[in-house]
Amino acid sequence: MEFGPIPATKFDAVIDHLRRSFPDEPLNASVGLSVRGQPCEMLEKYDLLTMQEGMSVMALDPDTGEIAGVALNGTSRIGDAERTLEEMKSVDSIPYQRIFGLLNTTNKELDLFSKYGVDKIFDLRILSVDNKYRGRGLAKELFARSELIAEENDFKLLKVDATSLFTQRICESFGLTVEKTVRYHDFHDENGRKIYDTESPHDFYKVMVKRLPSTVNRIN
Repeated sequence: MEFGPIPATKFDAVIDHLRRSFPDEPLNASVGLSVRGQPCEMLEKYDLLTMQEGMSVMALDPDTGEIAGVALNGTSRIGDAERTLEEMKSVDSIPYQRIFGLLNTTNKELDLFSKYGVDKIFDLRILSVDNKYRGRGLAKELFARSELIAEENDFKLLKVDATSLFTQRICESFGLTVEKTVRYHDFHDENGRKIYDTESPHDFYKVMVKRLPSTVNRIN
């Protein structure tokens, strides 16, 4: 398997990969934002903006040229959550509001920038492996390479909005700690129905973080 940065020439292929793989993500599956094989304009705009930052990583099958997995990484800055929540007031998609409303409200309340004294956070936003390549350790390799990119770009804090048990276990294996745990089934609509009807074992959303060593400390 070949690993490397995602060039602009591969953006469309990554989007195609995510159209097949991302619908399995528990939070998305519970609200139906993305349907397998179908475009999702709002989500794909978010993916493209993330890839354009130049910090995302892909796993490429050298025999087929197929993208086996990706880690989409971006920068979170002070005020981003507040701005996104304000912009969402004009968004008509209820599934989009439910996913990004939950993530941004939780991050706004946490205010990790103040807690850790940073003005930017390395945000591992999407970790996705194609179904037929799972079980080979690709997710962990993509995570490890993402963490290295974060250190090389002098980030002091790495964050993951870990929406599945599988992602949470990977985060734990890399030493991330839990800042907040949210139980999906605690949310109900006005009729008492579950808003996030995720399937077990994906019962919780966890914001997980890790302090990163500074480049100065590594050099010394």
